Amino acid sequence: MNIKKPSMLRRCIACGWCAVLLFSASSPAVQADAAQQRSRLTAPATALQAVAAQTAHETALAGAMRTEEEKPRADIVRTMREAPPSAPQTADETLAAGDPPAERAMAGERRQARKRPSGGNWTELQRRYRGVFVLWASRKSMRVALTFDDVPDPRYTPLVLDVLKRKKAPATFFVVGSRAKKHPALVRRIVAEGHAVGNHSYDHPDLSRLPLSAVKRQIEKTGSEIRRTVGFTPRFIRPPYGEIGAAQLEWAKENGYTVVNWDVDSSDWRQLPPSRVFGNVTRSVRPGSIILLHAGGGQGQNLYGTVKALPQLIDWLRMKHYELVTVPELLGLPERREPGMPD
Repeated sequence: MNIKKPSMLRRCIACGWCAVLLFSASSPAVQADAAQQRSRLTAPATALQAVAAQTAHETALAGAMRTEEEKPRADIVRTMREAPPSAPQTADETLAAGDPPAERAMAGERRQARKRPSGGNWTELQRRYRGVFVLWASRKSMRVALTFDDVPDPRYTPLVLDVLKRKKAPATFFVVGSRAKKHPALVRRIVAEGHAVGNHSYDHPDLSRLPLSAVKRQIEKTGSEIRRTVGFTPRFIRPPYGEIGAAQLEWAKENGYTVVNWDVDSSDWRQLPPSRVFGNVTRSVRPGSIILLHAGGGQGQNLYGTVKALPQLIDWLRMKHYELVTVPELLGLPERREPGMPD
C-alpha cells in the first residue's frame, strides 16, 4: 500500500496540471497570444505570395509594352510584303528624285516628328496669325482638302495621281524644289490634271532652326523652280514637319504667302499598312479639315500603304457627305501669289 499511494498522488498532481493548462488555453489572453504566434508564422508566406503576385503583374505589363513597341515593326514588314514589286530603278529614282540633303532630311522625318509642337501651340499661332497660318477651314462647311507632301517622287506620285484621276478627286501637292528640278514633268502633270501646288521648301530642312535669311532662300528658290515649270509662283507654303516660328510668319504675311499645316495627320510617313492610314484619317476628320498625306518619301521609305488606302478613303469621305476640294478652294484664296510681290 505504501508503494501505491505515491503513484496515486503523482496521478492526481498530473490531472491537476492538465486542468490548469486547459483552463489557461481557453482564456482570451492566451488565445490572443496564440493568434499572434500564428500570425508571425504565416506572415512570411503571405509576403512571399504578395511578392510573387507583383512580379507576375510586372512581367505581364512588360510583355504587353514589348508587344506594343513591336507592332510598328510588324506593320512595316507586313506593308513591305503587301507592296507590289517595283521595276529596276535608275540611280536618280533610287534617291527618290531629290538632292542628298533632302533625302537625309526626309529619312529623319520619323525622328523630327516627335519634336513637332503640340496642337495647342499651332492653334495659338492660327489665332495670332489669322489668315496667314492655317490648320483648318470653316467647320460650317462639309468641305475637306487632301494634301500630299514631298513631291514629286517617281515611285509614288504617279500612283497617287492615277487614283485621284480615276476617282475624279482634286488634291493639293506640296512641292520640294530640288525634286521639282529633277522631275519637272511630274509637277506639270499635277497641274494639268487640275490639282493645286504649294511650296514645301527646296531641300526639306526644319525651317524653325534656320535664320530668316536661309528660310527666304528655301522658299524663294522653290518658288522660282515651280514658276519655271508651270508658269506661276504658289501662294501656299507648308513648312517641313510643320515647324515654323513667329518671325517667319511675319515675313510670310509681309510677302503675300499663306502657311498651311493640317489638323488631320494620317501618319502614313510611318510606313503604315492601308488599314491604319485609313483609320487615322477617318477617326479625326471634321468639316473643314486639312488632311496630311504623302506622295513622296525618303530613300527606302515605303508609302504603298497610302496608295492602297486612298481609293477607300475617298469613297468613305464621300459616303459621309464630305466634298473634296483643293486648299485654295477650301480657304477661298488664290493659288497663285499676288503679282507685284517681291521675289
